[in-house]
Amino acid sequence: MKSLVLLSLVTCTLFAGGYKIPETSLNSVALSAASVAHSNGADGAYYNPANMVFMKNENVLEANLLYIGLSDVEYKSATTTINAKREDFIVPSLHYVSQDVNGMRFGLSVVSPAGLSKRWNSAPAIYSAEEFTLQTVEINPTVAFKINEKTGVALGVRAIYSEGVVKSTSPIASRDMDGDSLDFGYNLALAYKPTSELELALAYRSNVDLSVKGNALLSYTGTLGGSVPLGTYTSSSSASVSVPVPALFNAAIAYTFASQTTLEFVYERNYWSEYKELDFNYGSGVTPVTNVVFGAPIAKNWSDTNAFRFGVTQKLDALTLMGGVVIDESPVPEATLGFELPDSDSVSVSLGVRYQINEKLNVGLAALYSMREEREVTNSSLNGEFSNANVLMVASALEYRF
Repeated sequence: MKSLVLLSLVTCTLFAGGYKIPETSLNSVALSAASVAHSNGADGAYYNPANMVFMKNENVLEANLLYIGLSDVEYKSATTTINAKREDFIVPSLHYVSQDVNGMRFGLSVVSPAGLSKRWNSAPAIYSAEEFTLQTVEINPTVAFKINEKTGVALGVRAIYSEGVVKSTSPIASRDMDGDSLDFGYNLALAYKPTSELELALAYRSNVDLSVKGNALLSYTGTLGGSVPLGTYTSSSSASVSVPVPALFNAAIAYTFASQTTLEFVYERNYWSEYKELDFNYGSGVTPVTNVVFGAPIAKNWSDTNAFRFGVTQKLDALTLMGGVVIDESPVPEATLGFELPDSDSVSVSLGVRYQINEKLNVGLAALYSMREEREVTNSSLNGEFSNANVLMVASALEYRF
């Protein structure tokens, strides 16, 4: 079935705070996504397309293959200990920067900006999150031009296609939802190089509301009291919901020393406060009983968050060595934390290397390991602790200049 992003968007990944995936290339994995001000490869088309105007006048194409492994998150309470399924994924991405075309440079990135999966086999997790899966593909064309010899600007269009699956099963209720959507946003970027050593950058990616439409199979056994007798009530209906991929702002500074060592710091602001609730809407096929059980808005009330990214790049003769650290906050308040996304603050470390085979071709390998804090939660549905929510990413890439 195609998938209804629905709750899957709120539950799917543990790469960064919330459900975003900031690492979509070899450099971004190696540098913990501290690759905004000093972005001079093909992935600059995504992380700071304004920098394209300062690149050598040639075409640059990079193909990436990312492995992502999610550990088997543990939930422990006074009465139970359960684990989510371990998840393993292969995610490709593509980045391209054109040569100069009448004073402009064009870029194209095909990436996955959010997604993946969280699945549980045991109660009580399966009552709300038996499976939450999201797949997204973003196509992001960009154009950049110079304001002067030190300043470049860029703009682009975000087209995000999404699919997801939501399943839950309890003794009295079950749901099976699927759907997809195609939605649009934009991105802007500014690059300023006051000296050959110093690079400054601003980048903004707009909020994109995923206006997902699909199908829902709902079942409830029980009574709502009053005139609704005990029984089993089922519905097969169309369904829709809107879930945000939130706006993102980056401010970055990089400095390259005479030793060809580059240090970069990125401040990142994620506007998760856009995500206030999940409100499902069903079509004419839904019964009044299942609409009451499954149709009430679900409060989320997420908060805006900060991430602090640090990267170092060391250029040698044929090798480029990279490393990074990121400190990231969770947007999910304790009151709405659940099995769908057992999110917490994290620290990630990364390393990577590129090897220049010849003047046209280089290859690389990088890895990032994200360590999430254990999180105790006491709210209306949970009283326990989540742990072992760590993530491993390994990226390989081939870049070709022509």
